[in-house]
Amino acid sequence: RGAAVALSTAPFFAALFVMPLSAITSITFTRPIITAILATVFLGEPARRETWIATAAAFAGVLIVLRPNALVLGWEALLPLVSAAGMSVLMIGNRMAAGNGSPLAMQFHGAIVAAPLLGIAALAGDATGIPRLSVDWPAWSVLARCALIAVSASVAHWLVYKGTTRAGAATIAPMSYAQLLVALVLGWSVFGERPDPVALLGAAVILGAGLYL
Repeated sequence: RGAAVALSTAPFFAALFVMPLSAITSITFTRPIITAILATVFLGEPARRETWIATAAAFAGVLIVLRPNALVLGWEALLPLVSAAGMSVLMIGNRMAAGNGSPLAMQFHGAIVAAPLLGIAALAGDATGIPRLSVDWPAWSVLARCALIAVSASVAHWLVYKGTTRAGAATIAPMSYAQLLVALVLGWSVFGERPDPVALLGAAVILGAGLYL
């Protein structure tokens, strides 16, 4: 679970450097589809025809959102998709770990593994020599924002764990679609990011696929 936390977190933060928030969030909403597929493989949950239909539709939605970013950004355009896969693995791990400990214990075990992995990723970024990935002592305002992220993310992971231990992973995943609306509002109001109609169409396709599933 800790490795899954790191796998979902690091690519998401990396994507924030190169892509609009709304586009990143739209692509990460492929995770209900990925979760459904993984639940079939690892949890033995039924493989339905609807899963494959939703998968095809979500993939089409990702292609719509990424155009022409995939050509401009190259492999970096895949970062939100990697993050979605990591979150899906985490949800599967939550379901498999149900009953083995309290939610706080599961949260601690995940964090204690994820923290050193993310530290290694940060040092690796610093070693590349890329200015935006350099590691130094941050200003107090950056530390305050990191603390806010730590609290909000911990609460979010705890709620996801509680949900996936009480219901199937594929059932819980689509409930997070409110995040897309929040990302659109924050991207517009805070960062001045106005998604174009084609990107919104792609987001709607991904959202529709998840809701259909």
